[in-house]
Amino acid sequence: MLADATVIVHLAFLGYVVVGGFLAWRWRRTIWLHVIAVTWGFSTVLFGFDCPLTHLENWARDRGGEALLPSSGFIDHYLTGVVYPENAVDLVRTLVAVAVLVSWAGFVRPWLRRRRHAAV
Repeated sequence: MLADATVIVHLAFLGYVVVGGFLAWRWRRTIWLHVIAVTWGFSTVLFGFDCPLTHLENWARDRGGEALLPSSGFIDHYLTGVVYPENAVDLVRTLVAVAVLVSWAGFVRPWLRRRRHAAV
């Protein structure tokens, strides 16, 4: 059960990385949490940092007598080749980065607008 719960938390975290910046349009103070989540999420992909959720899932799987995740990790096991084709990894990563950048641009837009009107 712990392994299954970890999968759910992991998927929720990945979802938050993708859409958390848009949530910050409504709940502005959450932007810092999103910046941290994006930094961590992108670091695990770009620099190969180990994810503690993957370690927790593997620990729970081991205790439950289940096979461990492959060394390629959570995303490769649950998403790549399942949710999107293996040859679309770069496209998916690009789309995630674009979603994050668009959400952040939308987040700062009201601030820039107020600043521009204050200068006039």
